Amino acid sequence: MPKENIKNVPLHIALIPDGNRRWAKAHKLNFFKGYNLGVKKFVKFSIWAKELGIKTLTVWALSTDNIKHRSKEELSVLYSIYIKATRDKSILKMLKDNQAKINIIGNLKLLPKNVRKALLGLQEKTRHYKGFTINLLIGYGGREDLLHAFKALAKSKSTISDETIPNHLLTSKVKDVDLVIRTSGEMRLSGFLPWQAGYSELYFAKKYWPDFNKEDLVEAVEDFSNRERRFGK
Repeated sequence: MPKENIKNVPLHIALIPDGNRRWAKAHKLNFFKGYNLGVKKFVKFSIWAKELGIKTLTVWALSTDNIKHRSKEELSVLYSIYIKATRDKSILKMLKDNQAKINIIGNLKLLPKNVRKALLGLQEKTRHYKGFTINLLIGYGGREDLLHAFKALAKSKSTISDETIPNHLLTSKVKDVDLVIRTSGEMRLSGFLPWQAGYSELYFAKKYWPDFNKEDLVEAVEDFSNRERRFGK
């Protein structure tokens, strides 16, 4: 459906692209294939989102729990895919063509130095773009984000308020989210953006992330468009 037929497009979508490993297992492939296809799908998803009129996309690429509990082998595969993506000419061209600015957000100290350098390099390359914003959350956990803000406020002896907390979050660049999409049939947020997603609409898709397509995104946006958001009124 053309975007002009959707009466209320969310300006800010947040995404939990879940199910890469399960997709690979279901297709009798190793998890590298699942994650690699997942990254390629996200590139397409970003273009679809911009075409629909969405202005900001926030994605949870890697959680602190993932870093704690996934095997070294699996994390090594993920890191290699991330590094490769930052150097991929087709991805760099897509970002330039769409003037898509990348913000790398999270506790980057948890990442290997070469991964951190590659991601921050990508952020630097896109910092002047103003057509679309992609917030990439990596080494991120919602509770850790809140703890970071509270510790920073305590250290600075600042007043704790609705105004000061967001400014001290690791995700301070991430504004309130209109719609959160999670794939793979999981119906929970797992601590995702506890501050910014407080009034978000939630959409849970049954498909594994690599199978999620443009029609699925349009369906999610149409569903959002038909909801009444009252914000406690």
